[in-house]
This record gives sequence, C-alpha cells and structure tokens, in this order.
Amino acid sequence: MGSGDTPLILLAVAASLVAAALGGVDAALTRVSRVTVEEFVRQGRPGARRLAIVVADPGRYLALLLLLRIMGEMVAAACITIVAAHAYGTGFASVFLGAAIATLVAYVLVGVMFRTLGRQHAPSVALAGAGLTVSLARLLGPLPRLLIALGNAVTPGKGYRDGPFASEAELRDLVDLAEENEVIEPEERDMIASVFELGDTLVREVMVPRPDMVFIESTKTVDAAISLALRGGFSRIPVVGESVDDVVGIVFLKDLVGREREGGGDGSVESVMRPPVLVPESKPADDLLREMQASRTHMAVVIDEYGGTAGLVTIEDILEEIVGEIVDEYDSAVPRVEWLDDETARVTARLEVEDLAELFGVSEDDLPGADGVETVGGLLASALGRVPIPGATASVGGLSLTAERAAGRRNQIGTVVVHRIGTGSATDGDTGDPFADEADPRRDTGRGENGRSAGRGEASRGGSQKGEERDGQRGQRDPAGR
Repeated sequence: MGSGDTPLILLAVAASLVAAALGGVDAALTRVSRVTVEEFVRQGRPGARRLAIVVADPGRYLALLLLLRIMGEMVAAACITIVAAHAYGTGFASVFLGAAIATLVAYVLVGVMFRTLGRQHAPSVALAGAGLTVSLARLLGPLPRLLIALGNAVTPGKGYRDGPFASEAELRDLVDLAEENEVIEPEERDMIASVFELGDTLVREVMVPRPDMVFIESTKTVDAAISLALRGGFSRIPVVGESVDDVVGIVFLKDLVGREREGGGDGSVESVMRPPVLVPESKPADDLLREMQASRTHMAVVIDEYGGTAGLVTIEDILEEIVGEIVDEYDSAVPRVEWLDDETARVTARLEVEDLAELFGVSEDDLPGADGVETVGGLLASALGRVPIPGATASVGGLSLTAERAAGRRNQIGTVVVHRIGTGSATDGDTGDPFADEADPRRDTGRGENGRSAGRGEASRGGSQKGEERDGQRGQRDPAGR
C-alpha cells in the first residue's frame, strides 16, 4: 500500500461515516411517532417543522436516505477493494478481502451502531437530521420518486405507490415483537389485535341472537314498558308489531318516564317509540361502529337475508370485541373457570372448546361434535340436539356437561359444570332435563311473558371469541337512558 492509497482510505472512511449517519437518521425517522412530532411543533423546537414535512411524506424521504446510504456503502467498498488490489494484486484474494472488510464495516458501523443509536435517541436524531433530509430532497429533485416508480415497475404485482410501507401482517409481527420484549403488556397486544380483527368481524358474530332479545308489543302501555325496563335493567327496548320479525321502533326509558310523569302512563308504547335502525347481519362490525358514532345511535336491529329479525346489536357489543367483556353495576362477573374439585369444574358457556380440551387434558378429536361448534355451550347444545336449559346433561367424550342457569336477571344458560367420567362416547345423558320427553317451550322464538326466550343458541355466535357470558342486551342497561 503506497501513499497514493491515502485518499482512497480517507474517502472510504468518509463514505462509511456518511452511510452510518444516514442509517441512523433513517432508523430515527421510522421510530418517531406523529404525536411526538406534533408536540415538537407546538413547542417550537428547532427543526420540528421540517421533521413534520418528512413525517407527512415518509416514502419519498426514506427512499432518498436509503439510496444515499447504499451509495455511501458502495463507494466505501470500492475504495477498500482498490486499496486491497494495490497491496495484494488484482486476484480473487484482493476482491474477497475488500468485500469482507467492507461488509464488516457496513454491518458494525451502519447496520448496528448508528442505527441502534438512532432508535435509542429517535426524537433528537430525527430533529437533527430532518433539515438535512429535506435539503437533500430538494437538491436531488424528483429522483426519489423516480426510483420508487422504477422499483414498482420491475416488481411483480401491484407494488407500492408511495414507498415500502408496512403491511398489516408486518404490523402484527411488530406488535408481537413488542410484547415479547415487554414493551407492551399482553392485554394491550390482545386489544391491538382485536382492532385488526374487527374489520373482518361481521355483525352476526357480535349480535345478541333473536332468542335472547327482550322486546315489547306496540299495544302495551307506557306503565307496562317501564315495569319491563326496570325488571330487566334496560334503558332501550325494541318494540314489535304483529311478530318479532315486525320491529316497528325502539323505546327509551327516559321517554317512557317523561310520558308517565306527564300523566300518560296509560298511553301506548307506540306513541313514544323512536324509529328503529335496521342493519344486515353481513355488515362489517367496524363500519357499523362508525355509523353508530356518527348518528349517535346505541342500538340496531339485525335483519337476516329473508328480512326477518336475526338479533340485536348495541355499541357495547362491538366495543367488547376490542376491549373484552364489559361488566357494569347490573352484571355479575362470572369467572371463566372455577374448579370445584380435581375432576369437576364450572366454566362459562362461552369458553372455547379448545380451552376446555386443554383444561381436562383431552384432544378435541375425542369430543364428538366439537368440529361444528366453538364454545362449551354450543358443544352441549350439539350433544342434546336442542337448546340447553338449566339441568340438561349430556356426556361428550368422557366429559359430563351439565347446564346451569345464569346468575342475575337473565333466564338462560350462563355456566356449565364439567365432570370427568372417563372415556366415553357422545351420548345424550339428559337426566336432569324437565323437558326431556316433551317439546321444549323455550325453543320457541316467539314472545313469552316478557318477550324473552331463555335458551341462547350458542352455535349462532360461533364467531365470538368472548370467554365469559355476554349479557344479551347489556348495551341497553343505562337506567339514565343515555
């Protein structure tokens, strides 16, 4: 190596440092959040406005930084290879030595050291590098966008219009990585995942099914409606006409109380009801949530493909898909699993069959009928061949399932007692069912005394991933009528 190689060595060092600095700025810009940038702008921090420009169009500026970083690494690699060729000749050994040194420098200096510093001090580095980034973009003009267009042109498929943004799958992986590194709690990770899944969730998967609906006939009096609302703890009740498929309105408790105080307690419910909101059961839940927010609606009646009433959905039902079960002062919190002894456990009817199999150390394949259902309540209903009522018992794959009445005001199955009886087959051991030898009147979806049908069709909520029992119309349970 002669004195003529000194400029090449200095150029290689300078190019490596420039590439490392650009890599650090790149890492900082991808780490800093828009909320942080907006706060910097409000505080008047130096470089905040230019940082806001970069964050507003990240594809353009990140592509520019990537281009210049690669260019710096290539220049450094070329200079090192030339110096190695001068020292050891132009053979393969010189090329390999130059490439090895350049790779080591690029990995340690650019890929690890400066990028780690950029992530650790993202706000400060982003503020310091934003001005340089904007200036380079102005200097090079449309070159970054041309490179993006060129990349999209040679890339099979649709490509990216504004740059290499993360897909939903990559964002999910990022959330999982954050949980593994204890940056976020498991509950926070589940909530973020629920937000992603909400777009794929249909209304029929979160609705209260028709058998669990509480409604009142339009011919009933205001006093009768108030009595029903107080007994059930509901602030909103659907009003039906000739049948449950004829939902003509929604009555609010505050409207009923107001009419009763005016001396109209003997008037009909029809005089104070409001128009119902009807939605198809195939509607995405996130779309319905936005519509409810915009229209300030808390309840909607779900219609099936034939125009009949499929169920009822409240804004609380949708929110529970994100935050989990919401228990208010009218609800009794039921544990998902309560061991009664070594062989017996009380589980919520909403417990997934997969979790049940894990609890008792059996395989799902050993539980006949498990393929067609997702919850323990659905498994019991499948074994019985009908909607279970309190006391109904069936044996499924060596497990005895006994339905129990839900605690509180709801006259339906809330928990199931599971007992290990050894290896068995899926037989209906329905010994405690008072309706075993006659038609079950609770299977009728028509109106009962209070318009309530007790048994919930577990299979109709197969898409729900709630572990605990959902209170059917708990979204109505605001006595203030809000």
